[in-house]
Amino acid sequence: MTENEISKIIVNSAYQIHSKLGPRLLESVYEEIMYYELIREGLKVERQRGIPVIWNEVKMEIGFRADLIVEKKVIIELKSVEILAQVHPKQLLTYLKLTGCKLGLLINFNEPLIKTGITRIVNNL
Repeated sequence: MTENEISKIIVNSAYQIHSKLGPRLLESVYEEIMYYELIREGLKVERQRGIPVIWNEVKMEIGFRADLIVEKKVIIELKSVEILAQVHPKQLLTYLKLTGCKLGLLINFNEPLIKTGITRIVNNL
C-alpha cells in the first residue's frame, strides 16, 4: 500500500471522527479513536513511538514521540488547538526526516471543517 493510499484511509477516518464528535475535545480522545479506527481498517499502527536521533552512530533519546505511525510509512501528528503554531509543521517534518518516512499528516481537530485542519507534510515523496 502506498503512502497516498494510506493517507486516503486516514483522511476518511478523520472526517468520520470529526463528523461524529466535532471539534474541541482533548487530543488524547482523537488519538485513541483514530488508533482504533485505523486498526479496524486492517492497518498496522504504532502509537506514541519514540523517535531517537542518531549522531555518529550514537542513539540519542531526546524525547521525540510520534502520535501515530501507520504501516511504517505515514506519520500522523494530532492536535486540538485554536491555531497551529509555526513549530507544529516543523515538528512533523523533523519526525519524517529522522524516521525516513515520506509523508506526514498534521491533523487539527479543533476546526469547524476537518478539511481545513489537515496539512500534508512531505519528505522526498
